[in-house]
Amino acid sequence: MTFDGDQRDRYDQLVHFRLPSHPRSVGRAREVLRTNVGLPEEPGETAALLLSELVTNALRHGSPPGREIAVSLHRYDGLLRMEVEDAGDFLPRPRTPGLDDECGRGLALIAALSDDWGVAPRQGPGKRVWVTLKVPGR
Repeated sequence: MTFDGDQRDRYDQLVHFRLPSHPRSVGRAREVLRTNVGLPEEPGETAALLLSELVTNALRHGSPPGREIAVSLHRYDGLLRMEVEDAGDFLPRPRTPGLDDECGRGLALIAALSDDWGVAPRQGPGKRVWVTLKVPGR
């Protein structure tokens, strides 16, 4: 994991980092969130769950072998915006999984727990998937 830079004002924080395409990266992303963005237990647990979903989706559907994903955590004006960038061209779309399906519920969970979410193009190949969550602060 590499940090591109960070700014650590208590209520105006910006943390960028990269993670390898590896299952352990999901836990590392949560660790960076908890260590670098001071949130109370709730909404901190919700933020950790949302970030886990974003990173898992990027690793599973968007990050070719050997490529990294980029994560940005920005806390400002009572919001936390979390972005995950990957090199995949597949755009996430909500779907309705069957009762026995083991996958397909992540975007429904993101939509239910976040205040907003979306997908945007990025410089070069791939996309940026983002969520916002209201958090205590200015």
